[in-house]
Order: sequence, then C-alpha cells, then structure tokens
Amino acid sequence: MRQVSLFRAVLVFLSFLITGTLLLAIGSFFMVPSWSVVWENLQSSELLFSLRLSLWTGALSTVLVMLFALPVGYTLSRFDFPFKGCVKAIVDLPVAFPELVLGLCLLLCFGQSFLGKWLQSLGIHVVFTQTGIVVAQFFTALPYAIRIMKSTYDYINPRLEFVSRSLGYSLFETYVNVTLPLAKSGIMAATVIAFARCIGTFGTVLILAGGSAGKTDTLPITLYLNISYGNMGMALTCGIILTIVSFLAIFVFEKAEAGL
Repeated sequence: MRQVSLFRAVLVFLSFLITGTLLLAIGSFFMVPSWSVVWENLQSSELLFSLRLSLWTGALSTVLVMLFALPVGYTLSRFDFPFKGCVKAIVDLPVAFPELVLGLCLLLCFGQSFLGKWLQSLGIHVVFTQTGIVVAQFFTALPYAIRIMKSTYDYINPRLEFVSRSLGYSLFETYVNVTLPLAKSGIMAATVIAFARCIGTFGTVLILAGGSAGKTDTLPITLYLNISYGNMGMALTCGIILTIVSFLAIFVFEKAEAGL
C-alpha cells in the first residue's frame, strides 16, 4: 500500500512539474512585454493586416477542411473498400510531416507540375499568393479534422443508421438526418481545432505562399519576421494573440469532447 502511495505521489509530482513548466513558458508572453507597447502594436497597420489576413484565410480554409473532413471521416469509419489502409495512412501523413516538408511538397505540386501549370492556365496562381495561404492551411489542418470526425463517427452506434435505413430512408438521408445531428459535438471540435491549426500554420505557409510583408504575412509569419528584425514587441504581441486563439480552441474542444 505504501509503495502504491509513493508511486502515485511521484506521478502526481511529475504531472505538476510538466504543467508548471508549460504554464511558466506560456505565461512569459504576458509578463515580459510592456502592455503599452502591446496596445500600440495592436493598433499598427502591420498587425491589423496580418490579423485580418489570418482570420479570413483561416475561416475560408476551415470551411473547405470541414467540407472534406465530414465525408472522408465517414467513409473511413463506415465503409470497407480496397486499399482503405493505404488511404488512411496517406491522409494521416501530413500529421507526421514537418510543416516545412509539407510546404515543399505543395510548392513542387502547385509550382511547375502539370497541376500547377493547368491551374495557372485557368488564371489560378497558388505559389507566393494569398491563395497559397489557403491551400497551405487546408492541407495542414485537414488530417486533424478527418481524424476527429472518424473518431466521432466511430462512437455513433451503426444500429441507429440501420433502423433509419429499414424505415425507408436512403443512405444520404440517413447521414443528413441521423448521423450528422448525432455528430454535432465532434463537428464543433473538428471545426475549432481546424481553425486553430489554420491560424497557427507557419512552415507550410512560409514555403508555399512566401513571407512577403504586406502580402502573405499571416500572424505566425509576422511573428517570425519581427523576430528576425529584432522587433520583440511586435513578435510578442503576435504570440499573445496566437496563444489566446489556441487557448480558446482547446477550451471549446474540451467542452465539445465532453459532449461526445
């Protein structure tokens, strides 16, 4: 009994040690800068542009992510088909990829490949444009949303769908009227996490869309550029905003997960 208590105490101590270290690291954002400097930076044209760019590209990317994550997650959860394991592995690859590697892959794909040339012939330019930001955010966040949606569908009892089908509903009608309402908490969680990933995407955006100030500088890019310039006040202000967005995302995700 004494050994169990000691083991438990060690585990609790380690948990508090890691939590305290992370809290100290995150809290340093709010203790180091002068709030007058933060307020001044919040009103600067550079930060306002980056914030607007991050919000609208993040929102658009999140909508596109969910449009694909909902059906793909359902497909992986409910259906068996040839090469399903390969499809799942490939979809999950960007989670394991460093963002810089993913950005390089996308740069090659949308640059001088047949796909990139075809899009350019249609007047759609991806590389080093704001469109590239959306593409980079989309491919970075999509695997996370798909995994959350698959887990959500896995928790839904298939018998409910079988009953719906037995009453005459088609597969599509069952999905819309039965599955989606039951998956609402997971949809909320996937949406929030996808938005947070889109807002926080750095490496993929840097490689595919570039880091041009006043053109493709989202909040993470602005943070990076200002650290390079030695402007720590602006960099810390960007970090504070990104930290707040991440905290709100995790808070909503935990609430949504509790409802699953």
